[in-house]
Amino acid sequence: MDLPLELRRLLMGVLLACTLGACATAKKDQQGGGEYGGTDGDTVTGTPLPDRQEGVSFLGSNVERDRFKPVYFAFDSYTVSGGEADKIEEVAAHLKSTGGQIILAGFTDERGTPEYNRGLGERRAQAVRQALLSAGTNQASIQTVSFGAEMPANPGSGEAAWGQNRRAEFGLVR
Repeated sequence: MDLPLELRRLLMGVLLACTLGACATAKKDQQGGGEYGGTDGDTVTGTPLPDRQEGVSFLGSNVERDRFKPVYFAFDSYTVSGGEADKIEEVAAHLKSTGGQIILAGFTDERGTPEYNRGLGERRAQAVRQALLSAGTNQASIQTVSFGAEMPANPGSGEAAWGQNRRAEFGLVR
């Protein structure tokens, strides 16, 4: 069933709100073997539960999605390329100077199973999170979420569209 884009966005917002409000599982770092956020298992997408802002939705009016350019990825990869470093430095500088908060959302193209794409989107968001932390950003200012292949930047098929959909977006919490 193919739902209209606005309805899909609304449903994903509801799903995100439910996920952020109810999920409390620790995640193993796919790149380094450590845990995201803390060692007590009380984390949701890299942010300790007491530090999360309840009710913050990546699609809500309290999140500015167009402030920073997305970070793009190669096919089936969650490695942040050197060409994307300036984008991450810009976000890190903003967060360090303002003390603001962001939600990092990972996305994939339409290829792959929903489960695989959701995992790859999460690894992409976490890779950008790690780059921000390496740039000196406070870990409490970053939350992550994966939308997988949902909410494509370009709904077309083919490499041009897929390249625009393999991304991590920054949502600045107002």
